[in-house]
Amino acid sequence: MSTTVEASAATTATALRNLYFVRFGFAVVWAALLFAVGGSLSPLTIGLLVLYPLFDVAAAVVDFRSSKAARPTVGLYFNMALSLATAIGLGVAVTSGIPAVLRVWGVWAITAGIVQLIVAVGRYRLGGQWPMILSGGISVFAGTGFFMMAGGPNAALTSLAGYATLGGIFFLVSAFRLHRVAKKES
Repeated sequence: MSTTVEASAATTATALRNLYFVRFGFAVVWAALLFAVGGSLSPLTIGLLVLYPLFDVAAAVVDFRSSKAARPTVGLYFNMALSLATAIGLGVAVTSGIPAVLRVWGVWAITAGIVQLIVAVGRYRLGGQWPMILSGGISVFAGTGFFMMAGGPNAALTSLAGYATLGGIFFLVSAFRLHRVAKKES
């Protein structure tokens, strides 16, 4: 029985590690593109804004399918619905301007951060989750900052690039930590 649990933990750690490496790569490329074109709401910028939460939906689906043992089902379902609603919300918000986009993104960052925090705490025993716990907490603060920034003179989409980069770095650190867990368990 113990061998089955260890094998399952190693499989979950490996799957999450691989997913987190992909999420890091996506976040860094996305952030670079947004930083390059995010000075205004162009069709490319709008596409990037909507793509980010859609990628989050896809990542949550992969996470759900691949992490059988440590699967906090409710949190992942909620994350999928939240990210899909955010993509739709951003599609609508772009018609009202950058402040509206920052408000939608801010609310998403706050709520997604809370979900990420809950899921990571639930996976704590798996290992490699401290970066995800920190990332979830920081996301709540960053989301509040985006929401507040939306009403001020410094409302800029490029600030989202920094948020994505930091999130990507947390995924990278967690991936490396999960790599050690997977090696130890296998």
